[in-house]
Amino acid sequence: MLKAEVIGLGRSGISAARLLKKQGYSVTLSDRATGENLQDAQLELEKEDITVKLGHSFTLESDKLPDLIIISPGVPWDLPVLIEARSKGIETIGEIELAWRSLYDVPWVAITGTNGKTTTTALIGSIFQTSGLNAPTCGNIGYAACELALKEDKPDWIIAELSSYQIEASSTLTPKIGVFTTFTPDHLARHKTLENYYQIKASLLKRCEAQIFNGDDPYLNSVGNEWSEAYWTTVKGKDHLLGEIKKGAYLEDSFITVFGELIMPVALFKMGGKHNQQNLLMASATARLANIEKKYISQAMTAFTGVSHRLELICKKDGIEYINDSKATNYDAAEVGLSSVKFPVILIAGGEAKEGDDTKWLKQIEEKTVMVLLIGDASKAFAKRLKEINYLNYEIVETMEKAVNKSLEIGKKYQAKVVLLSPACASFDQYQSFEHRGDHFRELALKL
Repeated sequence: MLKAEVIGLGRSGISAARLLKKQGYSVTLSDRATGENLQDAQLELEKEDITVKLGHSFTLESDKLPDLIIISPGVPWDLPVLIEARSKGIETIGEIELAWRSLYDVPWVAITGTNGKTTTTALIGSIFQTSGLNAPTCGNIGYAACELALKEDKPDWIIAELSSYQIEASSTLTPKIGVFTTFTPDHLARHKTLENYYQIKASLLKRCEAQIFNGDDPYLNSVGNEWSEAYWTTVKGKDHLLGEIKKGAYLEDSFITVFGELIMPVALFKMGGKHNQQNLLMASATARLANIEKKYISQAMTAFTGVSHRLELICKKDGIEYINDSKATNYDAAEVGLSSVKFPVILIAGGEAKEGDDTKWLKQIEEKTVMVLLIGDASKAFAKRLKEINYLNYEIVETMEKAVNKSLEIGKKYQAKVVLLSPACASFDQYQSFEHRGDHFRELALKL
């Protein structure tokens, strides 16, 4: 019997293990963690004859070499044990690639980019589903892709949000439509250089039958000559469209216009900010490439109110809005978050710091905030940067509990309109994920 090793006991790892078992593999699933929820999953999977090893780091034992290794998205592609496995000819792929091999006959839309992926994916999924298509979202939101492969009924379309981690482990994935939302420095601790990071994302787009690019993103705009046959989008009007096709999606006279066809007045779209208008343009172009009628685009977009953890209004207390932007895990996303909310703001920031240019983010802090409450490992480094720009209205509070409780007290003092969690950091110093962090903020805010 063929042997498969799955690394990572998250949702994607569990569904990958079940799919491999269904395909006839002897499956072992390992995870370095040992939490109570993992122990529950272990008991469930072992009933299905899947071996689970907790508190275990995968190693290659010469007498028990697997035929196939599946890695979860958070597992680095360049781990020494994975490099060794590939050198021994052991096929090593990601969960997305495994799902693709069962679902290659279904058309995929793949959405990637540094920021804007989740909202754009949710928008596309909403339009496709409103039109009556069975079009689930997967990847970083919605289902794990292998969960879709386990279902009896195949979808009409698959809408997949894909990170660079998932792309580098999915070498044959060939979507029908690819969407590139934005590109700024991120994950450089893993990918080493900006060029490496870009090439990973670009490799996916090159395999797509049709590509849609955000023409208002400075980096993507600068490499536009590499993608002359792609469809481009812009909020600046038709004259600013890139590419030889000159046939994309744009904002003209306050109308969303796709391939020269008026779709809907942008005022019907409830989400504010130019970045969300850009997300809407990319989603609308995707829908029209899939031959979805414009009436369904308008219906879906009029009803769409946003996604969890991205500028999500949690509650209002004493006239102060509590907004969860936990998905802002880098400076660029956090800068967009700050620019999108009402002045004056109390900002909660910090976590596990990432490399990147913080200049625009700091400028937004100067313009929009009356107090910054710093949490997590990045607190001292962020405090140092704020001092350097002579911004002194900050306090290191360390934890989310202290930040939320403090915010109400000082919110009244400064007559703040918004308390915004927009961390500009990863979450792994104190939380399992950005969702875990955002859920904690929501829980604490609602307690107020």
